[in-house]
Amino acid sequence: MQSEQDLKNAVYRDLQHKTTRSSHTPLQQLVLASRMLAAQGHWANGLAGQITARGEEPGTYRTLKFGIGADEATPDSFILTDDDLRPLDGHSLPNPATRFHLWVYRHHPEVNCIVHTHPAAVSALSMIGQPLAIACMDATPFYENCGYLADWPGLPITNDEGRIISGALGSNKSLLLAHHGLLTAGATVAEAAVLAIWMEQAAAVQLRAAAAGTIRPVPGHLARESRDFLLRPEITDLTFQYFARQALRNAPDCLASA
Repeated sequence: MQSEQDLKNAVYRDLQHKTTRSSHTPLQQLVLASRMLAAQGHWANGLAGQITARGEEPGTYRTLKFGIGADEATPDSFILTDDDLRPLDGHSLPNPATRFHLWVYRHHPEVNCIVHTHPAAVSALSMIGQPLAIACMDATPFYENCGYLADWPGLPITNDEGRIISGALGSNKSLLLAHHGLLTAGATVAEAAVLAIWMEQAAAVQLRAAAAGTIRPVPGHLARESRDFLLRPEITDLTFQYFARQALRNAPDCLASA
């Protein structure tokens, strides 16, 4: 009979050798990420929220044009900016609240994509001063991996907010911002988008559990093992592909340029 470790090692080998990563370009992934997040309710309140990614050239970043909703994103909806949020085409308007993303990129070279949204459940936690609870398996990707900014620094359109939010993120891949929403910072577009979806789902379950009884955290050693498995690039990429297929079924032409 195989040992527990042998079984785990076999799973890791299969993930590495029997899975296929997304074939979409980085720009297409941004379009799909926008669509899937919108479908999950992350842009239900209109234009609040942003998704960005590093561009191909150092010091450049892709972001949605201000005024374009995530649910209507296409490749033409994204613009390139420099590291001071100036559009490289000279005329497009980026969301001014994207400025704080630039601070995260400067201080976290491992980050290649950032999602910031105000979905309902995370926003509810942010209003009552509750950090994310790691009390079920689906929340374990955030074990020792979700910062908490207890005081809202105000509208994030200046550099002060960028310094504060970047510092609060620390070495984590996610951040719950009091009176505000969520931030996820991924090594890939897939990781940042999937973490944002998972975080809102975990917050929604937490609110329902708190209404029913006492929340019991997952033991740390089990949460850590589950986190490390669920955050494997193969897992986040396969999850991204699943949501991407949903987005493409709902909008088959979303990856077409004008």
